[in-house]
Amino acid sequence: MNNIVKIALGATLLLSLGTTALSADSGKGQKLFTKKLKSACGISGAAFAGKHTQDEWSEIKEAGKMSSEIKAICPSVKDSALKDKYMGHYYDFAHEYANDSGNVPSC
Repeated sequence: MNNIVKIALGATLLLSLGTTALSADSGKGQKLFTKKLKSACGISGAAFAGKHTQDEWSEIKEAGKMSSEIKAICPSVKDSALKDKYMGHYYDFAHEYANDSGNVPSC
């Protein structure tokens, strides 16, 4: 019985840590924007995120069109910068610093 409790607690701990590691982050999105998109876009992070409101960015993400919207804003961006694993971070960055958020990124 003691082993079952230990296994259950261990599994709960692993699941809780795994879900936090998989969540996107606006800070990481800002770093990715600076590293992978800024030179290709030729605009600042504030100008990029300010292209839409928070609701518009949410609609774009829900429609699965985040990469096509980035490509529309930055036509010369490389496809390697638009990997699916980056999209959540780009979205969090754009949503956090959208034109109606009142926040200004440092990039």
